Amino acid sequence: MASYLKVSATKIVDGDGEEVILRGAGLGGWMNMENFISGYPGCEFQIRGALAEVIGPQKSEFFFDKFLGYFFEEADARFFKSLGLNCIRLPFNYRHFEDDMNPRVLKEEGFKHLDRVIDLCAQQGIYTILDLHSAAGGQNTDWHCDAGTHMANFWIHKDFQDRTIWLWTELAKHYVGNKWIAGYNPLNEPTDPTHTAVIKFYERVYDAIRSVDSEHIIYFDGNTFASDFSHFGDVHKKWANTAYSIHDYSVFGFPASPEEYLSSDEQRRRMKRSYEKKREWMDQRGLCVWNGEWGPVYARKQYDGIATDAINKQRYRVLQDQLTIYNEDRLSWSIWLYKDIGFQGMVYASQETPYLTLLKDFLAKKHRLAVDAWGTDTTLVQHIYQPLIDHIAKEIPLENQSLYPAPVWKMDARVGRLSRSILVAEYLVKEWAEHFRGKTEAELDEIAKSFKFENCLHRDELNKILTANAGLVAEN
Repeated sequence: MASYLKVSATKIVDGDGEEVILRGAGLGGWMNMENFISGYPGCEFQIRGALAEVIGPQKSEFFFDKFLGYFFEEADARFFKSLGLNCIRLPFNYRHFEDDMNPRVLKEEGFKHLDRVIDLCAQQGIYTILDLHSAAGGQNTDWHCDAGTHMANFWIHKDFQDRTIWLWTELAKHYVGNKWIAGYNPLNEPTDPTHTAVIKFYERVYDAIRSVDSEHIIYFDGNTFASDFSHFGDVHKKWANTAYSIHDYSVFGFPASPEEYLSSDEQRRRMKRSYEKKREWMDQRGLCVWNGEWGPVYARKQYDGIATDAINKQRYRVLQDQLTIYNEDRLSWSIWLYKDIGFQGMVYASQETPYLTLLKDFLAKKHRLAVDAWGTDTTLVQHIYQPLIDHIAKEIPLENQSLYPAPVWKMDARVGRLSRSILVAEYLVKEWAEHFRGKTEAELDEIAKSFKFENCLHRDELNKILTANAGLVAEN
């Protein structure tokens, strides 16, 4: 029987006070779908709406429910455990529990799949961390908070925050007493431009959760995509049993890397310095750090051809060098991510499955147009957007070109997100949905089965490295 995990100074410990180092992955693309993970353009609410228009609400709901069921089953939990991993972060979208047109009315059906997966993991001795990845109004400027805009309206509308407080109270009521839950991650990757509203919200959500659940760990992300705690001051003194989450993606693990990764002394120094900067506030105060997201993306033969293996050899080197740093610090981590369509997942749907066969040409078009922001390669379309970037650079004074969330978003990246990932992607949504027109429920079921474990391939080298490092930490 599990005991509640607790934070003790810089460590996570079990009921006997023994250190527990959480090593696992995020179940992205499941209860919070994402374009690059699941193979669609834009945001989840857009494709759900479009599919309902094309095949009708009943069939659409049938498809998405089947998708959620097949995406993680007992076979997945068994495989995950076989790798020596012990924790899964479960991202979810607030829309599973509340409708925008019927706020603060709990949708009990939202617990159906979340409860199921928590229980499946518990049966295998795997902890879970509940991650609100998409909050009402959008807590960050990116696609994965499912708001359809680059404006994080969560921070300028109190009602969005109030609804999220309400939701976490309901979630805590539901899960209080479940010892296989390693804790709550109340807000994924906030981007609060004031740097102070996020702290006030954290104070409120902490109090709300603690009013019904005094046992579970609370994991607070840093501001600006879980990278910045510089404005948190001494607020931690108000909180007990809390850990602090960084997201430690290395630029060397992405197509936009400024240089070939050779694992040189200088490159590893820069990698480590980026990581240390993110956790500096915690280290200065002796607080517990959890790395809630990290990991490279990988080349794919259908897009990268003969260069695929060489690219991925570099990416695995990035992976291993990051793990070496984490092992020295006995760091708990959750790599991004467990399952997708072949870009970053530990397992991924085969190209021969009905879903990827159906969407093969569309996905190639989406890749060519670079409409996904995550790990995108803009080579084939940069000539289209460069004149707009040059125009802004020429007409806007340099001191006004750096808009929050700079420096994470540089000016050219902002142009790309607004023009490709929001505007062009919006025009592709119906095209994606039209692929399902005329499908029967039996056909929709077969398409959803594409994400079953037995229909997935394994990224063996990634999994081998994760297994080798799952229990490899420095001695006290």
